[in-house]
Formats: sequence, C-alpha cells, structure tokens
Amino acid sequence: MNKTPLPNQATLERKWYVIDASGQRLGRLATEIAMILRGKNKPTFTPHLDTGDFVIVINAEKVVVTGKKAEQKIYARHSGRPGGRKEETFAKLQKRIPERIVEHAVKGMLPKNSLGRQLFTKLKVYAGEQHPHSAQKPEILTIQTIPNGGN
Repeated sequence: MNKTPLPNQATLERKWYVIDASGQRLGRLATEIAMILRGKNKPTFTPHLDTGDFVIVINAEKVVVTGKKAEQKIYARHSGRPGGRKEETFAKLQKRIPERIVEHAVKGMLPKNSLGRQLFTKLKVYAGEQHPHSAQKPEILTIQTIPNGGN
C-alpha cells in the first residue's frame, strides 16, 4: 500500500504576497487572504498542517464596507475587569487603528485552534503604502473587484 506524501519544511516553499486593500470590500478581501494563509490555493494543501504563504496587506485604512455598516458594525473588546467592555463602530476604529479591522476579519475565517493562531502570525497589515518586508521580495497580488457588485 502506498502512503500519501505529506509536505514538510524541506519540500514546502513559502512565498510572500502584497495585497493593496484600497477600495476593496472587507469580507471579500478577508476570504482571499485567509485562503492564502491556509494554503488552500496550493496543490500541497493539508488541513492539519501549515502549508500557506505570508501575506502583507497595505492601505488598510482604505478598505470599504457596503451599506450602513460603517455606522452600524460594532467592534467590541473587553479589558477583563468588571464593566470593562468597550464598543466602537467601524468608522471610529478605521480612524483609530485601521489595521485591526482587516486582522479581525481574517482571524474570524481561520481555524479556532493552535493551527489558526500559527497561521495568523503570517499576516502583516499596515495602514499606509510602506512596509518593512521588501527584503523578502513579495509578489504583488491583485484581487478581482466586482464593479457595482453591491451597494
């Protein structure tokens, strides 16, 4: 009986991708990023192993949401103290920490276990155009946008 070959660190090559989030819809962008982080776009995908690539997201402050989500979408956090829950709308959080919006959306699409936490470390999000990962020679990845595909 033949055994299925599993990818290991020697046979696995990791790439770095740069994704420009300006004008992209949050959910559609996050699904593409999660697929790349998991490695589902590769023929060597294995559900219980980290076979994905690194993703750098630039211009996180320019990500958009449709409809009234900018005023109605709530991001909550808790300090751990009694009465320590704080809530913030999408628009306020986008002004304050735009990176957290993309990170939160992608993290929700990854597995909720130690593998998901390991995959999340390969995501690098920056508010502006600049990023410190030019030494890794990242490829520019374009995500298809749907013109007038929503509200």
